[in-house]
Amino acid sequence: MLLSGADILVETLIEQGCDTVFGYPGGQILNVYDSLYTHQDRINHILTAHEQGAAHAADGYARTTGKVGVVISTSGPGATNLVTGIATAYLDSVPLVAICGNVPTTQIGSDSFQEIDITGVTLPITKHNYFVGSVEDLADTVREAFALAKSGRPGPVLIDVPKDVQIAECEYEPQQPVEKEEPRAAKESNIEKAAKYINASKRPFVYFGGGITISEAQEEMLKLAETIDAPIGCSLMGLSAIPTDHPRYLGMQGMHGHYASSMAMHKADLIISLGVRFNDRVTGNRQKFATGAKIVHIDVDGSELNKTVNAAIGLRGDVKLTLQKLLPLINTSKKPDWTATVDGFKAEEKDYLDNREGLTPRNAILTLNRHLGENTAVCTDVGQHQMWTAQNVNLKTPRRFISSGGLGTMGFGFGAAIGSAFGTKERSVLVTGDGSFGMCLQELATAVTYNIPMVILILNNGVLGMVRQWQTLFYNKHYSNTVLERKTDFTAFAKSFGADGEAVSTVEELDEALTRAFRQDGPYIIDCKIDKDEFVLPMLPPGGSMDDIITTLEVEM
Repeated sequence: MLLSGADILVETLIEQGCDTVFGYPGGQILNVYDSLYTHQDRINHILTAHEQGAAHAADGYARTTGKVGVVISTSGPGATNLVTGIATAYLDSVPLVAICGNVPTTQIGSDSFQEIDITGVTLPITKHNYFVGSVEDLADTVREAFALAKSGRPGPVLIDVPKDVQIAECEYEPQQPVEKEEPRAAKESNIEKAAKYINASKRPFVYFGGGITISEAQEEMLKLAETIDAPIGCSLMGLSAIPTDHPRYLGMQGMHGHYASSMAMHKADLIISLGVRFNDRVTGNRQKFATGAKIVHIDVDGSELNKTVNAAIGLRGDVKLTLQKLLPLINTSKKPDWTATVDGFKAEEKDYLDNREGLTPRNAILTLNRHLGENTAVCTDVGQHQMWTAQNVNLKTPRRFISSGGLGTMGFGFGAAIGSAFGTKERSVLVTGDGSFGMCLQELATAVTYNIPMVILILNNGVLGMVRQWQTLFYNKHYSNTVLERKTDFTAFAKSFGADGEAVSTVEELDEALTRAFRQDGPYIIDCKIDKDEFVLPMLPPGGSMDDIITTLEVEM
C-alpha cells in the first residue's frame, strides 16, 4: 500500500508491538503527530510536560515491561532535551528507541531554524543511530532499530527523520515483529574452566546485576547458589531480580550497600559475577578490591570483561544459557565454615541498623513497605533517598525497582514512575528528595492530566542531602550551595496542579497518609519531613576499601 513516511513510521511501530509512546510535538515532527492522530485507536500517545520527562517515561515503561520503550520529539531543542534520558537508558542497558524530526534534507547543514545534528550529539550514548535520508529506508530502519535495541546488551537507538521524508510516499508492506538476535552461551572451554574454579572454592559469593533480569536467569542463579552453598548479593541494578526476603540474599553491595553483602564479597575467595559490571561504587579502591578472591565473570557484553578488574576467567555469553551449561559441571557441596562467617556479618549488620524511633528515613521506607503490593513498581530519583530505599524496600517481583544507576540522573524518577504505571497498568510509587523532585516537578501536570495512580513520597530535608553528606565528611562542613532554603509548599503545589497531598512529620501520620494515597485514583504527594543531618550508612569513603567502611557516624554536626 502507498503511504507517507509519517504513516509508515507509525504503522511500523504498531507492527513491532508498540502500543504506547511518549513524546512532545513540534514543527518538524508534525506529520508524524498527524499520523498518530489518525491511528489513535491503535497506538496510545502520552503527552508529557517536557521531552526529558518523555524519555524517562519511555525508560520506565521499558524497565517494567521488558519491551522497547519509544519516545518521540521534534528537532533542535526537542531532540536535545532527550539527551539526558537517552544517556540514562544507555548506562543502565534499557531498550529504547528515540525518534526525532529534523529539517528537510535540502536544509541539512544550513543552520536552519531548530536544526541540530542529533545523530552526532547522541553517538556516544546510543548503541547506534540512524539518519533516514529516504522514505524507502524508513520501515526497515525502524525494524532494525527495534532489533538492535533489545538484542544482546539492550540499549537506546535513535532515528532522525527529516520532514520531507515524513511527507514523501512509498509502498509499505507489513511484516512480523522483529526478533532479537539469538542469544548464545559462552564457549564450552571457558565454561569448563569456570566450573573448576567454582568447584575448588571454599568461600564463594554470587554477585549479580541487571543482566540477570534481562536474561531471566534467576532460577539458574539460585540453583547455582544452592548447589555450592553460597550467599548472594547484587548491584543497584540487580534489585528486585529476586525477592528481598530470599534466605541466601544479603542485599545490595557497594558504597552504600548492606554491610553483610559488602563484607561477604570482600572476604570471598571466589566472586561469581553474573550480568553485572564492576564500577567504582562497587569496588572502591580497585587496587584493594577483593584481593583474596578470584573472579568468574559472565556477561553478554564482552567489553565488560576485564575492563575494570581482572577476572580469572571471563565468559562472554548470555547468562541464562551459560549457567544452564555450567550447572551440570558443578559439584554439590556444603560450606559450614563460610556460612558461619557470613552469619557473623549478618549479626554485625543488625548491630549497625538504625533502630531509632520516630520518622527516620529507614522508618519511612519500612512504613511504605506495609502498603506495597507485590506488583507495585517503586521508582526513585537519585541521592540519599535512593540509597535508603534500596537498602530497606521490600521487593517481590522482577522489574519493580526502577532507578538511575549508571548516570545517577536527578529528576529521573517522576517520568519513570509515569512510564512504570503505564507499563504495569497499576499504581506506581515515586520515592524522591526535595532536590531531585525540583528537577522535573512539572511532570505532575502529566500525572494529573492522565489521572495516573501514583504515590509521590518526598523525603524532604531542605538540603541536597548526599552532596551535603560528602561536604560534612570530606569538605570540612563547607556547605556550598547545598542548603536549598526554598519556600515551596508541596501540598499547595499538588493542589495547584489538580492533585492531592499532605505534609507529615510522624510515622503515624505517614502511615495514615499512605493509606489515603493508595486509595486515590490519581497522583498523591506526601511531603515527609526529615532532618537535614540524616546520613546514608554504611558508606565506603572515596579511595577506600571495604576495610575502611563507615558503619556509624561520629561527626559533630
